[in-house]
Parts: sequence; structure tokens; C-alpha cells
Amino acid sequence: MKNYLLLFTAIGFEVLGTMLLPSTQNFTKLFPSSVSIASYILSIYLLALLAQRLPLAVIYSSWAGLGVFSVALLSYIFYKQTLSWQTIIGLFLIIIGVTIVNLYKGELL
Repeated sequence: MKNYLLLFTAIGFEVLGTMLLPSTQNFTKLFPSSVSIASYILSIYLLALLAQRLPLAVIYSSWAGLGVFSVALLSYIFYKQTLSWQTIIGLFLIIIGVTIVNLYKGELL
């Protein structure tokens, strides 16, 4: 359970860093740029810790998939970006894929 808490924290830092990218204005604004970079560094650090405890496929698929899903949802809310029905279906397929990877992480073919 602790590993998944670290994973969700890593995802949170990655999402924070990504959501701040428009505010950095091409990294010309010091505060949002610093927070964005620090968020990415913390996220990668947590992923490195988790790489010793969980399968890399689980870590990366969860981090990338849930990160994409979260950024798309938060961009819709905060930046008023549109989501087509095709995008929404794709985002839910990402969630299904991440769930399957996590459910069957220990099984061999």
C-alpha cells in the first residue's frame, strides 16, 4: 500500500509540473518554472525509488496513463480546453489499460 501511495504522489508531482507549464511562459517566469522543474525532479526521484519495489511496467504505465488522464481532465477544468467524445473514450481506455496492468502484474503468460 505504501508503494502505491508513493506512486500516486509521483503522479501528483508530474501532473503539477505539467499543469504549470503554460504559467512558465517558456520558462521565463521564475516561480512557476522553479515549481514545475522541482515537481518533475521529485516525480522522477519517487519513480526511481519505486523501481526497486514494483515492476517497471506497473510503475510506468500507471504514472504515464494516470498522468495523461489527470492532465486532460484538469486542462478541461482549468484551461477550458475541449475534449471530444473520441478523446473521452480514449482516456477511459487508458484507465482500463492501467487497471488491467495493475490487476495482472504478477502473472506470466
